[in-house]
Amino acid sequence: MGSVEWNKLTYEIFSDLENQWFSTSAATPTRLPPTRILSIDGGGSNGLKSIMAARALVHLENSIQSKTSDPNARIADHFDIITGSGLGGLLASMLLCDDGRGRPLYTATQAIETIIRAAKRLYKKNRFRRRLCSRRSCGDAIRVMFRIDGRDATMRDSLKPLLVPCYDLDTRAPFVFSRADARGCASFDFPLWEVCRAAMAAPGRFEAVRVRSLDGVVGCRGVDAGVVMNNPAAMAVTHVLNNPCEFPRARRVEDLLVLSIGNARSDGGGGGVVDIAADGNSDAVDQILCNIFGGGAARRNYVRIQANRSISEMVVIGRSLAHEAMLSAGEIMLREKRMESEWTPFGGKKSAAKTNAECLEEFVDLIISTVRSPSK
Repeated sequence: MGSVEWNKLTYEIFSDLENQWFSTSAATPTRLPPTRILSIDGGGSNGLKSIMAARALVHLENSIQSKTSDPNARIADHFDIITGSGLGGLLASMLLCDDGRGRPLYTATQAIETIIRAAKRLYKKNRFRRRLCSRRSCGDAIRVMFRIDGRDATMRDSLKPLLVPCYDLDTRAPFVFSRADARGCASFDFPLWEVCRAAMAAPGRFEAVRVRSLDGVVGCRGVDAGVVMNNPAAMAVTHVLNNPCEFPRARRVEDLLVLSIGNARSDGGGGGVVDIAADGNSDAVDQILCNIFGGGAARRNYVRIQANRSISEMVVIGRSLAHEAMLSAGEIMLREKRMESEWTPFGGKKSAAKTNAECLEEFVDLIISTVRSPSK
């Protein structure tokens, strides 16, 4: 992707956010319940790195159950929209997929266990092109995750609004799969397993994935959006603020609660430019959202969780299976002091007094204090 395309994309993503902030920040604060957003980073060329984020999701759901005294509480019950990039898109889809009875198909624990069991099939090497992973094996592994009553679940089957981005090689632009679009028009409804397969097709590891809507009218040739949207939090914020019909309570950033869950920096190895771009995107989005939420009362409405170090500084992958190493790294990430972006024109990060796990628990207090009937 050229610098002109990147600059255009950056402008499109953030200009609406800045307009919302600067045009309404002086308004009287709303008393309406906030709209709660959960964003899950992708893993760059190493998709399994998102298992670190999955481990944080398990801690999040356990905390929700503990603080609500409800063992049946799920993440989907306490967020109004979930987005994820790469394998994070698979996690988001699993947490929101309807089991056919109006409840999430997976708990956070079941989601991570399912992904770990399927890891070898998700990233099985192509028999004839050893440099690439098998698109068919990956697709078969994902498809069984989204079978409901003998059929393939689609975007319309999401319990809450769901956003999963990929990058369309045909148009050279991001393509965002959205539940809102799927419910509004059959031409934008896609099988969830195909959505996730395209979202996880990291350049250099997978071939691009051709995805078609259920009626065959709309399609794309998708790859992992990590190079432009590894951290999809800003995309979700923009979507919410620009969709008043779906989110009538969200008029400005003070009306939002945003939890963004990342992973760890890549080591600059086999992923090369892909990982550099993904890491850079995640940090840039974090800094911009920090500046937009500002240093006042709205600052606590945005929380970003990520590791402070690279993968190789946290675990020795060669001594264990990749998914086991990522689980260990996820545990370490939760115990680390949270690093938060500073609200300054020049950016930078500082160490917070509390751990990532403690910050997650504080955010749970914030979201369960919002009283409203379940939204769908």
